Amino acid sequence: MESSSPRVEVRRSTRRRRTVSAYREGDRIVVLMPARVSKREETRLVEEMVRKVLAQGARRPRSDEDLMRRAGQLSQRYLGGLAHPVSVRWVGNQRSRWGSCTPANGTIRLSDRLQGMPEYVSDYVLLHELAHLLQPDHGKSFWALLEGYPQLERARGYLEGVAFGSGMPPPETPDDVDADESTETLF
Repeated sequence: MESSSPRVEVRRSTRRRRTVSAYREGDRIVVLMPARVSKREETRLVEEMVRKVLAQGARRPRSDEDLMRRAGQLSQRYLGGLAHPVSVRWVGNQRSRWGSCTPANGTIRLSDRLQGMPEYVSDYVLLHELAHLLQPDHGKSFWALLEGYPQLERARGYLEGVAFGSGMPPPETPDDVDADESTETLF
């Protein structure tokens, strides 16, 4: 790889059997793979995954303005245009969550670690935070707002895998919330 390439961190897991995934974390690309992969195969897989992450990054909203525009599109398409954030921006200080929302002032912040992930994943996190503008807690009505997103389960599974591989707590699911319970914890 060229010296201008991003730093790459390989994380091997004995629990991971076949899948290889990669995502951007700050200034580096993290590649998750099974522990049993040979060094030769590792080299090939890392090159392939770095190429994919860089290609995905080229298609993503890179600026806060792009992100705000994408929020408007997602709100219109999946929330009937009802979510109106005041600001949406990338932040580099979220290490234990993918995004956060402050409904009181209409601000949404997304972790810059999402920038190396597939677009359907960052769209899901953005949509999740947009839904918090309409429903602040993670109750049943909140999860009902997200049901129309066709990549919902796929994106959640992706994030669960990344969280597991990096030691983050797993994302909250609709099954984690009782019918009468509400929580202030943000995704």
